[in-house]
Amino acid sequence: MFKTWFRRLTVLVSILAIIGNVYIFTYPSLHPQSCSWRCASQKVAMDATDSLSLIEKTSFHIRRYLDDVWSHIGTKKGVKRSSKRGLPSDVHLLALGDPQIKGIWKSTPYLSRLDTYGNDHYLGHIFRMMKKRLEPSHVAVMGDLFSSQWIGDSEFFNRTVRYTSRIFQRNSTWLQNIQQRSHDDSGLYTVDWPAFADDLEERLKKEPKDFEFGFSDVKSWDPANDDYLFINLTGNHDIGYSGDATYQHMARFEELFGKDNYWVEYDRDTEHPWRIVVLNSMLLEGPALQPQLVEKTWEFLYRLFEQRFEGSTVLLTHVPFYKTPGLCADSELFRYYPHDYEREPYKQNLLRSQNHLSQDATKRVLNLIFDNDKPGVILTGHDHEGCETWYNKDAKSGDWTASKTIQASTELHIREITVRSMMGEFDGNAGLLTGHFNSRTKLWEWSFSLCPFSIQHVWWFTKVVTILSGLFLSILVVV
Repeated sequence: MFKTWFRRLTVLVSILAIIGNVYIFTYPSLHPQSCSWRCASQKVAMDATDSLSLIEKTSFHIRRYLDDVWSHIGTKKGVKRSSKRGLPSDVHLLALGDPQIKGIWKSTPYLSRLDTYGNDHYLGHIFRMMKKRLEPSHVAVMGDLFSSQWIGDSEFFNRTVRYTSRIFQRNSTWLQNIQQRSHDDSGLYTVDWPAFADDLEERLKKEPKDFEFGFSDVKSWDPANDDYLFINLTGNHDIGYSGDATYQHMARFEELFGKDNYWVEYDRDTEHPWRIVVLNSMLLEGPALQPQLVEKTWEFLYRLFEQRFEGSTVLLTHVPFYKTPGLCADSELFRYYPHDYEREPYKQNLLRSQNHLSQDATKRVLNLIFDNDKPGVILTGHDHEGCETWYNKDAKSGDWTASKTIQASTELHIREITVRSMMGEFDGNAGLLTGHFNSRTKLWEWSFSLCPFSIQHVWWFTKVVTILSGLFLSILVVV
């Protein structure tokens, strides 16, 4: 009797395991338009189902799913980035919003440790699926890599190793080399932030200021191991808002992740130039704890403006630009430390948090970056819900107005896309930005879609029933 019951349970668990694994390893095929490059061009095919009956719609979606799965089974042939003679390949940028990975301490309960371990692999699963399916030319994580900036150097280093190797499966040997050079008496990583501060302050005194912000035609920071350009943005949970961002915060971020402000120009001396601009929007406004850090960010923007670039711009930054209430989930919010803040008196009246950039900062930044009136696109993070907004420029006043649609009365329209978070509670999203150069108009065209996975419980359920299925089948064999 027990054996019969156990056999039925094993069959049920095994079926659930098969269904779960099929789903988590083929989920992009459920949304092939959203989970493929140039998805906007496929919108007509989706709209064509509106007139179909329920049975016909079901049949259509099943066939579409199976066709897409079949096209990605077996040996990966690679995703072709269309390129005609004399024209550039399409830009394929995978944008991942705010992973916010947590840490593990000696006092952390084992259940929480397991949850953190599983969350790393959940995020890693999303990246692996997208990378294998799409073969992106660029991968950008939109800030808030970690869950808190209020951690010591050693914990910051530990999370960087997990982030690098466990989630993104990249070689982390160089991190160990950094630890060998920068460590305390116990061998734990520590950053030499006083040297960073002295160097920054010395550079700011020079005229012209001695900073290197620009790159040209970089396809990968590590061509031997990566066939895409990996970009990490600063978020408030990585370095803090300007009112609490310290030299230490910035020193360790730059040592482990690279520059916080830079541009990469592509094909500058051709008819199809374009560039990526990475901007540290945490250090644009104040009052700031370290004004020198804000000064450096504005120096970057002025230097960028002086480039007089004639192509299209992809701006990557964490904090969204100014908008009136109702356009996105987050409304305008600025908070400051109280004037009588006794716990940390040195922070009194400094900027504590913000949802958007101010209206003045928005105008200044957009006019400095999009000064050539060429089409472009902005990707941001911070607002985990995600949002899409158009910024419309008044040519006479230089003012920018945010709206849900393009304002016909204005001449330049820049689309801002706030990438929905890849965290489990927000369905594990991945943003797909496609850039295509139109040979007729001689302009770059930018398309964006969001590819959802599922809440983390589905991934956990699949892993648990898979383990149980293997265990139960082993027991049946023995019994």
